[in-house]
This record gives sequence, structure tokens and C-alpha cells, in this order.
Amino acid sequence: MKKLKLAILAIGMFAATTGFVNAQESDIAHIDTQKLVEAMPEMKAAQSELEKIQKTYDTEIKTMMKELETKMRQYDGEASTKTDEENAKRVEEVQGMQNNIQAYRQQAMQDLQKKEVDILKPILEKARNAIQKVARAQGYEYVMDSTTGSGVILADGKDLMADVKTELGI
Repeated sequence: MKKLKLAILAIGMFAATTGFVNAQESDIAHIDTQKLVEAMPEMKAAQSELEKIQKTYDTEIKTMMKELETKMRQYDGEASTKTDEENAKRVEEVQGMQNNIQAYRQQAMQDLQKKEVDILKPILEKARNAIQKVARAQGYEYVMDSTTGSGVILADGKDLMADVKTELGI
């Protein structure tokens, strides 16, 4: 009799624990936010705009480099006909041009990164809002990001991708 009570108690605790775990799991969903954002039409436009800006900077840097190379060839060819003082000034000028190109390159990279943040922020915010709306409507308390490398090893819960895409109209 004592063993039977103990067995019933153990089964009851197991059932309660299993029910609690299942209830907890049903409150969790997942979505690959990277795939979601890549599927958004706004992202394609953003990538196009960023590529255009990148090409503009690249063209400008190439132009500066060509100008530097032309000047270096000219100065190298004329070096034997110039005084040491003139050659020293020319070396300083070339170094100044190289420094300007490097500074421009660094500034371009910073500007591009800032522009990327500015462009992507509203897109990411829109995706986050849609995920929250769908998750709340379906009763999920937690949504995990299942993007590769995000730390989610097993994603057996509800995948919200299709529902969020529907919410976004994609």
C-alpha cells in the first residue's frame, strides 16, 4: 500500500512536471530574423542604396589614386632635373596626398557604416514590431532568434516566419 501511494505520488508529480514543461514550451516560438529581414522589400532597396554610396566612394578613391600615381610618375621623371630642395618638397606633397587618400578612405568607411545603421534601423524596427504583434496575437511570451549562430541549438517550437511574413505583406 505504501509503495502504491509512493508510485501514485511519483506519477502525479511526473505528470505535473511534464504539464508545466509543456506549458512553458508552448509560450516559446522562434524566427530566423536574418532571413525575415532579407525577404523584406525594404531591405533590397536599402542594399541597393548602400551599394550606390559604396560605388561613389570607390570611384572617388580611384580618381584620387590615379592623380597620385600620375604626380608620382611626373615627379620621378623630373627628379634628376630638380634640386634636392624641390625634390624634398615634392616628396612631402606626395606624402600629403597619400595621407589625404587614407583619411578620405577612413571617413568614407565611417560614413558608410553610419548610413547603413540609419537605413537599416527602421527596417529592423518594422520586423521587430511585426514579430511582437504576431507573437502576442498567438499567445507567445518569448520569441527566440533562430538565425544561424545566435545560440539556438534546437528550435522545435512554433516558427513564426510565415505568420510574420503575412503580417508584413511579403
